[in-house]
Amino acid sequence: MMYNDIIGTLGVGLILLAYFLNITKLIQHDDKLYFVMNIIGAALACYASLLISYWPFVILEGTWVLVSLYGLMKNMKIRMT
Repeated sequence: MMYNDIIGTLGVGLILLAYFLNITKLIQHDDKLYFVMNIIGAALACYASLLISYWPFVILEGTWVLVSLYGLMKNMKIRMT
């Protein structure tokens, strides 16, 4: 297994783990952990896609990072008020 395969596998694995934990009600979709797992997982998957120059997934995973960051910031703002 090459470096980019390991990084990509860790990234998508983290995204899938967050989803699994959510659907099994072990974490909620608005928990900070859910957002952080998605941010890190998508960033790793984006980086792996960048390493192999697969631009559709660079765009997809980069957008996933940004949307998850937005969700985390919005969630933290709501909890602060």
